[in-house]
Amino acid sequence: MRQVYLDYSATTPVKEEVVKEMLPYYTELYGNPSSLYGPGLTAKEGLDKARSQVAKLIGAQPKEIFFTSCGTEADNWVLEGVADALKSKGKHIITSRIEHHAVLHTCQYLEKQGFEVTYLEVDNEGFVDPQTLKDAIREDTILVSIMMINNEIGTLEPIKELASVAKERGVLFHTDAVQALGNVPIDVKELGVDFLSISAHKIYGPKGVGALYVKRGSRIANFMHGGAQESKKRAGTENTAGIIGFGKAAELAMENLQSHIEHCSGLRDYFWEQIQENIPDVQLNGSKDKRHPGNLNVSFDYIEGEAILLMLDGNGVSVSTGSACSSKSLAPSHVLEAIGVSITKMNGTVRFTVGDFTTKEDIDYTVDVLKQVVARLRELSPVTGQEGW
Repeated sequence: MRQVYLDYSATTPVKEEVVKEMLPYYTELYGNPSSLYGPGLTAKEGLDKARSQVAKLIGAQPKEIFFTSCGTEADNWVLEGVADALKSKGKHIITSRIEHHAVLHTCQYLEKQGFEVTYLEVDNEGFVDPQTLKDAIREDTILVSIMMINNEIGTLEPIKELASVAKERGVLFHTDAVQALGNVPIDVKELGVDFLSISAHKIYGPKGVGALYVKRGSRIANFMHGGAQESKKRAGTENTAGIIGFGKAAELAMENLQSHIEHCSGLRDYFWEQIQENIPDVQLNGSKDKRHPGNLNVSFDYIEGEAILLMLDGNGVSVSTGSACSSKSLAPSHVLEAIGVSITKMNGTVRFTVGDFTTKEDIDYTVDVLKQVVARLRELSPVTGQEGW
C-alpha cells in the first residue's frame, strides 16, 4: 500500500542533513556547554552557531534568540513573562479568537490571575482587521499577541500592519510564527514585532526544541530560575543536540525557502483543483490567496471529517481534522466557528498540508482514494443533500 503523509503542519520528518549534524553531540561532543573545559567549550561553540543560524532565518541578532523546549513554551513565556514584568503598568492583553491553544489557554490562565483579555473577532477568511485592534487598545494594554499563520486554516495575518498599530500606542507585540517559519519570509525588524515564537519540528528539525525572539530592550520576566543558561533568562542544561538540529534545519530552510514555497504552493493549488473537479459540495476555508503555501482546509458536505480521516488512514494517507494539538477533542474547531463555518460543515472538515517530500503522484493517489471515500460515506449518510447541510 502506498503511504502518503499530508500532515506537515502537525510535524515534519527530520531531514538527513539535520540528523547527521546532531548525532556527534550525542556520542562524541556531549560536553555540558556551561562547562569551562574543552568538550564543554566545543558544545558551546555548537550552540552559538545554531543561535546564529536561527537568528539569520528571521532577521534577528543572535543575542535576541532564546532557546526553549517548544513553541508552546515560547508562547507561555512571552505571555506570562510580559504580564509579570508590566503588571504595574496595566493588566490588559489583546489576542484573537483563532489563536493556537498555547496562547488561548495561557490567556485564560492569566484571566484567573486578575488580567483582562480581549479576544478580537476575525472576518470569514480569518483575518484580524488592524482597525479592530486599534479600537481595542486601552491605556492599560500591555501586550498584543496575534499569530502569523493560523495552524488550522492557513491564513496569513497582516502582522506588519497590526504591529504598527500596537507600536503607535506604545504596546508590545508578539506573534506566534510556528506555522510561518520556513514557509514564508520572516524579518522581525521589517515586521516590527517585539516577540516571536518558533519551533524546530515544523521545519524538518527535531521535536523538543523551540525558540523565542525577544527584541533587544523588551521587558520580559525570566521563564525558569536556576543556572545562568540563555543569558540567565531560562535556566536548565540546554538540549544541545536538539538545538544543533534546529540550527541546521534553519540553515536549510533559509537556503531553500523560495523553492520550498514554489513546490508546496504548486502542489497545494493542483490538489485543490483536483478536489474541485472530482468531488462535489466542497468548501475551502481560510484565505484563497494569503495562506500557508502547503495548507488546504476543506469542508466536505454531509459527512464527518473523522470518518474521512480514518478511511484515508486505512488507505495509507495521513491527514488531520484540525490542529494536531486538539485533534482528539470532540469540541468543534474554535477557528472554524470564529470564521462563521456552520456546525455541519465544521464536522466534515479535513486539513491537508503538503511539504518538501510530497509528490504529484502522492496527490493523484490521495484524490483517487478521497473520491472513493467521500462517495462511500455520502452513500451511508442519512442526511446527504438534505436541507440544512
